[in-house]
Amino acid sequence: MSGGAPGVGAGASRVPTDIAVSRSDRTLTLSYADGTVHVLPAEYLRVFSPSAEVQGHAPDQRQVVGGRRYVGIMDLEPIGHYAVRILFDDLHDTGIYSWDYLWDLAVTRNARWEGYLADLTKAGKTRDP
Repeated sequence: MSGGAPGVGAGASRVPTDIAVSRSDRTLTLSYADGTVHVLPAEYLRVFSPSAEVQGHAPDQRQVVGGRRYVGIMDLEPIGHYAVRILFDDLHDTGIYSWDYLWDLAVTRNARWEGYLADLTKAGKTRDP
């Protein structure tokens, strides 16, 4: 998928100008007009899916998703001019990733990932299937 929609207002810089999926690396690459490039692993995107299945309907309902170390991205589906739906090869496809959410995932990646690994341990789960 290429050619992100032109944005307006404060979030305009968060609209990617290009999106690329690497099936072999299991990554999603987001490129922006200012030269910023974010490469996000499929596993990271999957475990932080914005879907109700993962996030629940309240903060205390969030699920810790384990076993997704080798998950890949099968396809992307544009959602209007504000988001993309990611279709994962574990058949999860209900999360709609807004441009702002993808940007936030990218810039908070290290802290989120450390928290996720700690949550996995607390839940007695692992990254392995």
